[in-house]
Amino acid sequence: MAESFLFSIAENVLGKIGSVTLREIGLAWGVKKDIKRLESTFTTIKALLVDAEDKHWMDRQLRDWLGKLKGVCYDVEDALDEFEYHALQHQVLLTHGSLRRKVLHFFSSSNPIPFSFKMSHRIKDLRQRLDDVAADRANFNLAIISTDRPPVVQREMTHSFVLPSEVIGRDEDKEKVLNLLRNSGDGESTSVVPIVGIGGLGKTALAKLIYNDKWVVENFHNRMWVCVSTDFDLKRLIKRLIASAEEGAKMESGLRLTLPANYDHLGIEELQTLLRSTLMDNKFFLVLDDVWLEDRSEWIELKSLLAVGARGSKILVTTRLQSVAFSMGTIPPYNLGGLSEDDCLSLFLKWAFKEGEEKEYPGLIKIGKDIVTKCQGVPLAAKTLGSLLFSKFDRRDWLYVRDNEIWKLEQRQSDILPALRLSFQQLPSHLKNCFAYCSLFPKDYVFDNFQLPRFWMAQGLIQSFDENRPLQALGTQYIKELLSRSFFQDFEDHEWYFQFKMHDLMHDLASLITETECCSDNLNVSKTVRHVSFCDKELDENEIRRVLGELNNIRTICHSLEELEEGVGPSNDSFVRTCLSKFKSIKVLDLSDSDFELPSCIGNLKHLRYLDLTRNKRLSKLPNSVCKLYNLQALLLEGCDRLEGLPKDIGDLINLRDLKITAKQRSLSERVTGKGISCLESLCYLNICYCKNLECLPSELQRLTALRTLIIVDCSNLETLPPSMKQLPALETLIIQGCKRLNSMGGNGEDHIQGLKNLRYVLIYKLPKLVGLPEWTHNLTSLETLTIVGCPQLSALPHHMDRLTALERLAIWNCPQLIQRCKQRTGEDWDKIAHVPHVVLDGRKEIESAITENSVRRCGGRHPLAQAYVSDGSRKLLSALSCA
Repeated sequence: MAESFLFSIAENVLGKIGSVTLREIGLAWGVKKDIKRLESTFTTIKALLVDAEDKHWMDRQLRDWLGKLKGVCYDVEDALDEFEYHALQHQVLLTHGSLRRKVLHFFSSSNPIPFSFKMSHRIKDLRQRLDDVAADRANFNLAIISTDRPPVVQREMTHSFVLPSEVIGRDEDKEKVLNLLRNSGDGESTSVVPIVGIGGLGKTALAKLIYNDKWVVENFHNRMWVCVSTDFDLKRLIKRLIASAEEGAKMESGLRLTLPANYDHLGIEELQTLLRSTLMDNKFFLVLDDVWLEDRSEWIELKSLLAVGARGSKILVTTRLQSVAFSMGTIPPYNLGGLSEDDCLSLFLKWAFKEGEEKEYPGLIKIGKDIVTKCQGVPLAAKTLGSLLFSKFDRRDWLYVRDNEIWKLEQRQSDILPALRLSFQQLPSHLKNCFAYCSLFPKDYVFDNFQLPRFWMAQGLIQSFDENRPLQALGTQYIKELLSRSFFQDFEDHEWYFQFKMHDLMHDLASLITETECCSDNLNVSKTVRHVSFCDKELDENEIRRVLGELNNIRTICHSLEELEEGVGPSNDSFVRTCLSKFKSIKVLDLSDSDFELPSCIGNLKHLRYLDLTRNKRLSKLPNSVCKLYNLQALLLEGCDRLEGLPKDIGDLINLRDLKITAKQRSLSERVTGKGISCLESLCYLNICYCKNLECLPSELQRLTALRTLIIVDCSNLETLPPSMKQLPALETLIIQGCKRLNSMGGNGEDHIQGLKNLRYVLIYKLPKLVGLPEWTHNLTSLETLTIVGCPQLSALPHHMDRLTALERLAIWNCPQLIQRCKQRTGEDWDKIAHVPHVVLDGRKEIESAITENSVRRCGGRHPLAQAYVSDGSRKLLSALSCA
């Protein structure tokens, strides 16, 4: 849709305009007034966009206007980006530039005098264009809505009645939830059981089955049903509770409660008194359906009013949000899964045929099975597609549905699109854009919390208003919010990072939202598309060249988002040169699994933030022009086995946050130019992998004051780590793996140990020559997880390990001598680690803290990822919570 990413563009522009750098440039170059007018217009537009997002679905003229507006906004963002690039270039010259470089810069096209003249005209032109388009906003009666809270979207009210025969495949779920209800309540006068799942799974239908179950009917004096929906307004809910209690009493016993005739007009104080008197000492069963809770204090206030009920009262909550479930529940939530394929098919056939009619059409049933596979167990999707095919017996109609995405079909208010769109509309604008961008990735793609935020950061979709909060950490928070709202699923914790997926129907939703903005493996693309990915290995370069030839202003090109067969990326040098010369505004360029030498014109991409050359089999040298990419945030060179080394001016990449490198060089030291890796003071993530010749790391690692993750993998000639390793103040994760000759980890000195005060996770894996951990290990007072695998020469732990009071988990595998010394009670090193809650030796737990469902709720149940509590609770729960 036309509005996708527009809110983020507006935020980015306002952020740039508000920067000290741009204000100074505007004053110096005579465009201060124009920039101020841009700021005023963008502020107004941003305030209207929330309302526009809500209305554009049904208004084509509004969508067209938003499309025009977005085109101008992109151009404004690019222009301001060039201002910032010029400032960065000036900063690099002042910091690292020689006299010769400064003279060459003066006579270049980026000399400030002609540049300022050109840019001032460009800003004035863009300001006029923006004013012309923005003036049409009056045609749409858009309201100014606060961006601090998403707009309230009304959902059709639900009710408590359902015929059991209408609900297919939920008998087992029903019994499990009933058991939770029967067995909950120890220590609680009123227990709260949440049911969580994405829209369309049938949470409400399941709640109706339970509400009308014989056990519930016979065991509760009052039954109440309230559809909460998006606005958790206390006064409104109290009125509905009273009305539901009155209706329930009438249904149960035929009696009418003695209530004031005009209670609907009472104030909050009178209403709460009336509710308390209605429920006093009554054992009640309450369903709060479709809860969207933003302020937990509102729930606490309501819960206190409900506490007057008799002991054994139950509240059943349905919600799409894990955060709501953990805020409200007195036990961990029941996570509702999809239907089995057989049950989903039964539901589909029920809506596609009259009863018994399907037996006459075995051929259609066979096609129906393929259609049901697309539904992924979501009942609402099966019902929608079944209804679409009702009374249609032409095989071509069924093939049309099978071979097309659900979102290509005409939608009605009761169909799957409104159900999922409701969830989407409730997202904050920044999460909407991040979710929508995921349409570029193939279905069933395995994301992780390192890679995805890199893409978001590159497109300016992550905005931090706290200078001390790294963007990567904020991106991880965004992912967790989307996980908690069921936009992502299949969470898998790997202790120092986690993986997850997107449901196919959610992917279809993202694709629909971005159909004019993003394209993934579709050769019939809209000319307004700015983000493209080519993940299909069947596509040849001629087809891709044709698609790209029809597009302009591309901002994302991803050639291989998955590890497919080697060599599926571009291999034609001229093709790469064409891309680099045509798309000057590109921000993300993923050319992984390719086979070409990188041309020097790469340095002209002033806007580039993300460059992925992973597994390029021909790349032997990076042109030094790469070092002119002052906006570059991520440079990924993993698996570039022929790469000789990094360019001499790599330290000029002053915005580089993520670096993965495989190279043939023996040293990463700065002894030649003084502008090596240690000059990358913005670097947060460094992964040095498969560098077979590498013998030493940079000696001045302590200059990497922002580094949070350091990974060293399969550097077989590396023998020792530099002492400066002890002086990385922001380091949180350290992984050293497969370095066959490594025997020392940076000496045993006590100097600057406070530099590692934030280290939380250490993995030491397959270091056959390592004879000991450094003595300063005991000073890692923030260390939470230490894992040691395959280090047979390690014979003892350092002294004073008992000082590691934050250590929650110690795992040692395939280290015979060390394991013997660490055995409980008999091991010589046992006293050093006896305080650690979870000690695992070759898979055997020496200590396992008793973690119960109650402790899950107490220590971390509020966090959406605490759902990772499973049978292996001690490990899964703690590692999930450590990601917070």
